[in-house]
Amino acid sequence: MLVRDLDLTSVRLFVAVCEEGNLARAADRLAVVPSAASKRMMQLSSQLGVSLLSRYRWGVRPTAAGQTLLEHARDMLAAQARIERAMSGYAAGVSGEVRVFATASVLAESLADDVAEFLTSPAHSDIRVSIDERVSPDVVRGVRDGNAALGICWDIAAFGELVTHRYRSDRLIVVVHPAHPLAKAKKLSFIDTLDFEQVSMPPSSAVQVMLARAAASINRRVQHRVVVSNFEAALRAVRANLALSVVPQQVAEPYVATWSLRAISLTDDWAERRFALCHRADALTSAATLLRDHLIKKATEGEQAIRPSRTKKMQR
Repeated sequence: MLVRDLDLTSVRLFVAVCEEGNLARAADRLAVVPSAASKRMMQLSSQLGVSLLSRYRWGVRPTAAGQTLLEHARDMLAAQARIERAMSGYAAGVSGEVRVFATASVLAESLADDVAEFLTSPAHSDIRVSIDERVSPDVVRGVRDGNAALGICWDIAAFGELVTHRYRSDRLIVVVHPAHPLAKAKKLSFIDTLDFEQVSMPPSSAVQVMLARAAASINRRVQHRVVVSNFEAALRAVRANLALSVVPQQVAEPYVATWSLRAISLTDDWAERRFALCHRADALTSAATLLRDHLIKKATEGEQAIRPSRTKKMQR
């Protein structure tokens, strides 16, 4: 089985066949003669030593092996597209591309603004930055495996041998519908929320891992009513009065104001979160180094801006 010799044209055609459910339509989509497309599919199956497609009167469907190949084939084509974008950047005079993995919390708050400021500088006009959303374990794994130059996630992640730097912070709060039994509370311990159903993020996300640990510490469990992939979806579920949700304060503020939701402070120490920027210990490219230094600088400026405002609040 010579997987290393897989032809990307055949792989692309296989993906099209699976998506169209019909070989002739897939051939037409890729401007390939149907007989040539059929021959390529037979050669691909022969090369891998497994049956990839089941044929029916109405068309075709991937076998179990074909479904597995389909998942990997899409990853291969996505990687090819990233390579093409990077190389076309060099051809157009772009001298560097930096790939960043970051959690939803970081993306929803300050990272986009920090990167935008970096890219608008004339000195960085020859640099491109791509940002992909990942949960914390995948951020760390992606940087460790070399799939991203920089990663940003909650600093409780297991960074191992990666180099880390402080990058901004946020605070988790509870958001509820005005009709929720907790709506009149001004402060809560997370334990106080465990009698109620919650809108949750994916189980592997850093927020959800922390909430599960906090509940387990007193032999309780979080009651998941809805699991969503991002904070906006969580707040929409709260707006529909489906359940409460624990979300970052900075993310929630615009929605709380617009949708008349109730924001309640969490008194738990872990509700104050710090993010870490990480990268491998080996040398970064010059473009990645410039972006790393810019993000560290913005984080320092942000912390200096926050301290005076907190001091004033304490003095009141």
